[in-house]
Amino acid sequence: MNIQHERVSSGKDEWLTPQWITERLGPFDVDPCSPVSRPWDTARQHYSVLDNGLSKQWLGRVWCNPPYGVETARWVSRCAEHGNAIVLIFARTETRTFFDAIWGRADGLLFLKGRLRFCHVTGLPADNSGGAPSVLVAYGRDNATRLKTSGIAGAWVGATEHCGSPQTIAQQLYAKASKAEMEA
Repeated sequence: MNIQHERVSSGKDEWLTPQWITERLGPFDVDPCSPVSRPWDTARQHYSVLDNGLSKQWLGRVWCNPPYGVETARWVSRCAEHGNAIVLIFARTETRTFFDAIWGRADGLLFLKGRLRFCHVTGLPADNSGGAPSVLVAYGRDNATRLKTSGIAGAWVGATEHCGSPQTIAQQLYAKASKAEMEA
């Protein structure tokens, strides 16, 4: 089998979460990864790269669309430690980040159906979808409930469903994805 991963290279580091996602999941108290300038608010308090959101105190519900790449793990780990957050990242389930900070620590995951189209800092949707499938990760039961009942299309995996081994988790996800494809 020949599998190729789609890569989208734009030379940009700032991509915004589509507004409809934070509207369905909010309100949020803190966005520690906010762009310097933004067309809409994602939380009551925003920290940008100029503020170094990792160094700030986080209070309340956190929305986190972290920088993707080598820094992602630090942000996801901080969200797990905070325990009251929803994180949007690529669904790279084989990575160390997933094994260290998500599997066995998150209260729920929503694997988004299809590829997400992020937005430019102007608010306009990107011409292409993201370079990989995306997942919303919930830390805290209230965040898991909001995620599960959000109406956002995807495959839900709750905490009680992912307490097994990585092989069991993979089997559950495959079964859910197969069922979703048959129903679509």
